[in-house]
Amino acid sequence: MPDRVILHCDCNSFYASVETALNPAYRNVPMAVCGSTEDRHGIVLAKNELAKKYDIRTAETVYSAKKKCPSLVIVSPHHEEYVRYSRRVNEIYARYTDMIEPFGIDESWLDVTASQKLFGTGVDIAERIRAEVKREIGITVSIGVSFNKAFAKLGSDYKKPDAVTVISRENFKSIVFPLPVGDLLFVGRKTAEQLAAISVRTIGELAGTSRELLCARFGKAGEGLYKYANGLDDSPVVPSADREDAKSVGSGFTFRHDLVGRDECRIGIEYLSDEIGRRLRKIGMKCATVQLAIKDEFLRVIQRQRPQDPPTDISREIADTAYSILVSEWSAGKPIRMLTVTASNLVRADMAVEQLDFFDTHCNAEREKSRKREETIDKIRQKHGNDAVINGAIINTDMGIYEPPAKKTAKQ
Repeated sequence: MPDRVILHCDCNSFYASVETALNPAYRNVPMAVCGSTEDRHGIVLAKNELAKKYDIRTAETVYSAKKKCPSLVIVSPHHEEYVRYSRRVNEIYARYTDMIEPFGIDESWLDVTASQKLFGTGVDIAERIRAEVKREIGITVSIGVSFNKAFAKLGSDYKKPDAVTVISRENFKSIVFPLPVGDLLFVGRKTAEQLAAISVRTIGELAGTSRELLCARFGKAGEGLYKYANGLDDSPVVPSADREDAKSVGSGFTFRHDLVGRDECRIGIEYLSDEIGRRLRKIGMKCATVQLAIKDEFLRVIQRQRPQDPPTDISREIADTAYSILVSEWSAGKPIRMLTVTASNLVRADMAVEQLDFFDTHCNAEREKSRKREETIDKIRQKHGNDAVINGAIINTDMGIYEPPAKKTAKQ
């Protein structure tokens, strides 16, 4: 059977590119799109090529970025424009195939195997897409062309911006094997650290590690690591029409009275995170980012986010990350009217590599216990209703989160 032909299309510095398309003056200055720019805790969401020369990095604080480049132009994000541009880009992809799997707002996999009869080789299609996106939309895209999704993703990262890279069966060892293992799909920082502990620092070294050793150390994830490194990834391109097309999962609540104590805030965050974890597990997704939005007594709102590594669908872990944001970003005792927790940067649960710590078996066991406990609660609630299992901490509060069944009946 002939190889599949998979493209991975990655819009270069997407947020910054869209802002530049909207305001061409940004082409000539170092510029970064930053969230929460009202104080020094805001973070860099994207930066243009001129800003990259100052070693400005995504997710570093505005304060740090301005220290590196005092002339850095800070631009507030316009998310509605990013969604609009993303749709326009995907409309161009759809000219060549209906097998399109979005991977976030600015990346997509395309299976163009059957499209070659109409449009030429995978490289021909990639070059046409690259030119059309640039000409019609005013942004650039880097595209990897390969025989599987993992290597196509490596190809789009290999040469930026505005480039096409082919990773074939003939050349993949020379291109892929020297790359840092952290470049491989779903190998995050923690997994890379665990691999370094067994002297695996490149993808080639990972490919040469026995499948049995990887499975012993990383469980089911070890099988995925072995397959990705050796070019054995056979996962299909799944069009969004064939799967749950969630971009994020969020839950918010306006409390009966303003929260001022950390304990009440923790209870509120756990309540919201419980719902988010349940919904993620239901749709088979995990989140790689947790966002917390806080509305104060004057209805002013701040939003902060942090990466979630490894991606998770465990409510407790989502709550821990959201609470850590609150503790570091919100003064103790300052009133809170409303909290919203959002899980974003979603990945399919069956593709999210579990980045387990082989040297911390207690931590790994606790994660597995938490997951099994929450999955058991899901089944009980599905059978007996959401009130069948209630966090005891919320029952005796007057936050407005929970009403006993008797009170609900009295209102009917």
